[in-house]
Amino acid sequence: MLIREIQIKDDPVIKQIIQSSLELYDLALPGTAYFDPELGHLSEFYGKKTNAAYWVIEKDGQVLGGCGIAPFDKKAKICELQKIYLAKEAQGQGMARLLMNTALAYAEKYYDFCYLETMKRMEKANYLYQSFGFEKLPEPLAGSEHSVMEVWYLKELQEEK
Repeated sequence: MLIREIQIKDDPVIKQIIQSSLELYDLALPGTAYFDPELGHLSEFYGKKTNAAYWVIEKDGQVLGGCGIAPFDKKAKICELQKIYLAKEAQGQGMARLLMNTALAYAEKYYDFCYLETMKRMEKANYLYQSFGFEKLPEPLAGSEHSVMEVWYLKELQEEK
C-alpha cells in the first residue's frame, strides 16, 4: 500500500468514493461533504491552502480512499480532519488507520488541536476516532460548515511540556 498526496488525476476517483460512501449511509444530503463545491477538485483545493494536505491510499495502483487536514481556526491553532473515506472494498483492512496516522503526524507539525464532524450512524468511523483519542464535544465548534452533522470530536495534538 502507498499513501501519497493527492494529484489531479485522483480527483474524480476520490469524489466518487466520497459520494458512494455517503450514499451507503443515506447521507447524499445538502450540508454533507456530498455537495461540497470543492469535491471535484480536491487536489487544487488543498494545494492552495497553507498547512493543509490531502492524501490518497492506493493498492496495486488503484486509489481506494483518502483523508485531509485543513485549517479550521488558525488563531486557536485548530485544524480539521476532513473527508476520510474508503471504497467499500477497502474497508476493514487497516487503511483508515494508516491514513489517520499520516494525517495526524502532519497536523502535529502545525496545530495544537484537531477537530472533526461525523454522524452517529457511521459507527465504525466513530470507533476509529475514539481509538485515536478524539473526545466528543457537546456541540460543533463555531465556524462549522456541515450543518447536518451530529457528532463532533476534538483531539489535543500537543502534549503539555
